[in-house]
Formats: sequence, C-alpha cells, structure tokens
Amino acid sequence: MSSVRVLVGTRKGAFILTADGKRTNWKVSGPHFAGWELYHLKGSPVDPNRIYASQSSGWFGQLIQRSSDGGVTWEPVGNKFAYDGVTGTHQWYDGTPHPWEFKRVWHLEPSLDDADTVYAGIEDAALFKSIDGGANWSELSGLRGHGSGPHWQPGAGGMCLHTIVLDPVNTGRMYLAISAAGAFRSDDHGDTWKPITRGLKSKGIPVETAEVGHCVHRIAMHPSRPDTLFMQKHWDVMRSDDAGENWTEVSGNLPSDFGFPIDVHAHEPETIYVVPIKSDSEHYPPEGKLRVYRSRTGGNEWEALTNGLPQQDCYVNVLRDAMAVDRLDACGIYVGTTGGQVYASNDAGDHWTAIVRDLPPVLSVEVQTLA
Repeated sequence: MSSVRVLVGTRKGAFILTADGKRTNWKVSGPHFAGWELYHLKGSPVDPNRIYASQSSGWFGQLIQRSSDGGVTWEPVGNKFAYDGVTGTHQWYDGTPHPWEFKRVWHLEPSLDDADTVYAGIEDAALFKSIDGGANWSELSGLRGHGSGPHWQPGAGGMCLHTIVLDPVNTGRMYLAISAAGAFRSDDHGDTWKPITRGLKSKGIPVETAEVGHCVHRIAMHPSRPDTLFMQKHWDVMRSDDAGENWTEVSGNLPSDFGFPIDVHAHEPETIYVVPIKSDSEHYPPEGKLRVYRSRTGGNEWEALTNGLPQQDCYVNVLRDAMAVDRLDACGIYVGTTGGQVYASNDAGDHWTAIVRDLPPVLSVEVQTLA
C-alpha cells in the first residue's frame, strides 16, 4: 500500500509526519534541528529518500540540510552559501572584494529528473542552483541582471524569491515569483528571464498595470497542463492559460481574495484550493472561521470546505508554502497554520482532521507520496 510523508517546517524545528495510504493514523518525528527556523523542506520527486531543508537563524546564519534516508539522518551541506566557506554568515562570496549578504533561503525546489540538482530562492531576491546535492551552489545571475531589477521592492515579509515552479514538459522552462516584484519565466534553464504580469493590477504602486512591482504570493501548476497557471496575488486570484503571458481574475465569490497559498488537485487540473484571510493588515480568516475554498471549475465558482476545521474564534494564518497535496487516488490536502496545527483531508477537502497540534508556527508543508 502507498504511504505519505508530510514535511513540516516551523519557527522552531522540522517535523516529519507519516501514515499509510488510509491517512488516518499518523506518526510524528521531530523536532529535527530543534530551536532553529526551518523555512522550507522539500523532497526529491525522483528519489523518495532525498530531502532538502533550509535551516537558519538570525544569530547562526544559513545552512542547507540534506537527508538521503527519508529524514532519519541529516548532513549539513551548502557552506558555499557562506563567505569563503565559513558557515553562518548569510553571505555569498562571488569572487569580488565585497561579499553579497542575504537573509535566508525561502524555498528549495528539487529537479524533476535528478535528485542531486536543486534550486534555491533567497531573500533578497536571487536564484541559485546546485548540481551536487547542495554541496556547492552557483547563482543564476540572469535574474538579478534583468533590467527591471532596480524597480523591485520588498513586500511586508521582505524581497523574497519564494516560489519556483518547474515545467515537466518543456524542460528549459521554469517560473518564479518574488514579493514584491512579480512573476517571471525562463525558457532557457534560468539563463534569461522575462516578467509575465500582463493582466495583473495592483493598487498602491505607481502604475497599477506596471511590468514589475506586483506582490505575487504563490503560483501553482498541474503537471498534465503546464501552460495553465494559477496565482494567489496580494488581492486577487488569477489564472493564465498561455504560460503566464496573460492573466485573468478568477476570485469569483470568495469572501476575500487576499491570501497566501494556492494549489491544484493531484488528478483534476481544474480543481484548485485557496485559503482566504481577511486583509493585508488582518492576517486571519474572515469571521474567525478557518475555511479552505475549492473551485472545481478552475476559478470563479468557489465552495467553502469546513467539516473538521475550526469555525469559531480562529485567528491563525496559513502561509504561502503551508499547503500541499499528495498523489494518492483519493487526493489528500494538507494545511499548516501559524497556530501550530496541521490539518489534513484524505478525501480532497470534504472532511478535515488535525493530524498534529501545538507545533511552533508552521512555515511550510510539503508532501511525498511513497510507493
């Protein structure tokens, strides 16, 4: 029987939750790296034993951790993220007299076909790549070298490259999102980039329809239709059917079109999920009710999923990397909250249960579906 492994990053350590295909009885392992901020963990889609983790603190700096046995043991890698190989400085030594300082690695995205290749999005926004399992990194400098770079501005959480999406069909194509610069696409393995923001409108920037300056919170794709993208923006849920060239709003009847995560059902490319919160200044669910919203029509028409979720006095948030889906036949959906709960549905969102409670605030949730 298939099983699942849920990788949870929190403010104070990482946790690994495992269950069989029924997803009713869960085992909890952790905290791994107790006391450290684990901003993101993600497993390789080609090697179920390979997991990468972003470990950091304001005092000790940035580490990349790698596991080759499904999270049982870990080894620190990626010292080249540090100045002259000295771990813990949050600096990138690029050969110039002055190292370039960064704050943290926000997102790790393993390659679709090679367990030793992994991409890293950092703050301030830049993109890195490793081809040796995270031991050494090189910057894909075409992104920061894009002519729009001087016009990028940080969002409330910093100027972070937080989303990396790899196209499973066009192997040279990848997408990324930066808060608050916008969305970008590369068609040449990350060497060059173009903004893909036509149709986005953002109040509060000098030109609402500008090429850059939009605060994109998350982009999602279904692998069977890689030209169709869904976006949760700082206000507005958006859709593109032409690889990001044009976007249309599909917020429809949502109670609020502000939120952070967005994801797509594993087997239904027109079924998408979001978690609305009240506003950009009030980061909690409308009416104090935690509701995951599902659209089975690719947007515009939304239904509230509430069975098993708190519907009174709930004031948690769900961050951009804190929702994920598994690949089992009855698609499972997972949501982590800043209150330390991880909720799971083993029936595509119809029913929910808290599979773990009282963790530190959850920063990220990723899932590995295991044979």
